[in-house]
Amino acid sequence: MLRRWGKMRDVSDEPTSERARRWAATMGGYEGANDDVTVAHKDSKASLGPLGVDRPSLAGPLHQREELLDALMTAGATRSEGGGNRVSEEEPDEFRTCFERDRDRILHSSAFRRLAGKTQVFIFPDDHTRTRLTHALEVAQVATSIARPLGLNVALTEAIALGHDCGHGPGGHASEEALEPFVKGGFDHATWGADVSLLALNLCVETLDGIRNHSWSRPAPSTPEGEVVSWADRVAYVCHDFEDAVAVGIVVVDDLPALVRERCGVRRREQLGAFINAMIRTILATGVIGMDAYHAEALAAFRAFNYESIYLRAASRQQASAVVDMMRGLVEYYSVNPSLIPDVAARGGEIDNAADALHEAVAYVAGMTDRYACQSAINLLGWDSERLPSGIDR
Repeated sequence: MLRRWGKMRDVSDEPTSERARRWAATMGGYEGANDDVTVAHKDSKASLGPLGVDRPSLAGPLHQREELLDALMTAGATRSEGGGNRVSEEEPDEFRTCFERDRDRILHSSAFRRLAGKTQVFIFPDDHTRTRLTHALEVAQVATSIARPLGLNVALTEAIALGHDCGHGPGGHASEEALEPFVKGGFDHATWGADVSLLALNLCVETLDGIRNHSWSRPAPSTPEGEVVSWADRVAYVCHDFEDAVAVGIVVVDDLPALVRERCGVRRREQLGAFINAMIRTILATGVIGMDAYHAEALAAFRAFNYESIYLRAASRQQASAVVDMMRGLVEYYSVNPSLIPDVAARGGEIDNAADALHEAVAYVAGMTDRYACQSAINLLGWDSERLPSGIDR
């Protein structure tokens, strides 16, 4: 039955539309010029020349592909080697380098997908406000824009960028404060992402190192690609968080300090271009992964403005307080009811000791999306909706 104009009409006897018939006709593709090949379009013409031994191919043996990619890299770039340096050794892929496999694993992981439902700045964002997922994608764009012209390993750079926030809990950075008491040494989304959220993917140590150490408060990453992502993360969020805050009316463009406006502009496109180009020029000139003092001062002033006007405003502090209360309540609930955690239930619901139960509870709650955590607070903790963290619409 199909609803139309507020009424129900029976479509079971109606003829299939021409559009539906055309779509159904493509189910098996089309016969190509070569009888053994199926093509996607009836009039497909695209083809490549012969890829023989006299012509190096990126689709050739992996070692040959690695050699070709190495030729494009600068001396200090991180090289891909076979199956990669992993905790559990793996055979090399036929066509992908080890870091390309890492990128793909992160992209297809549930931890990455859940970032779509996690706060960047605003809980319950509207259609155009960033989520933690779109932030990761923008960081990857900024990072690869820097890495590619410098001859760094683009696949490693992208893998680190896509995975760098997979350890974040719901509610933004307030989740780190919320989970702090339950984790020995404190909860840090960077280390949690590398050591817990993405552990099952068996990623290369270089990828995990970049994720674990992307925060500026952490030790420096061991690769230049990791350091590029550290900068790209800051550049991306400073620019897009300001744009989002302008869009929802928290600040206006003219509020931006004059130093920032004069050195990097007022639009995100101008700002990203200024910071990305500044990094590329600086690294080309010095060999150091960094930014010239002129633009670095502007970036620092930009970030300081965001902290004062966006992240630490009264509404943000109230939101953070609600996130802390909600998440601590959920961790405490699941730590005494670990059999309700899906992964634990799948193993028979048995937990050896209280410490293991607490770890499972933290891992489960940290992985929640904003909406799932809020719904859990209502269903399990008996919270009234007014106690929940509020979005920009409340």
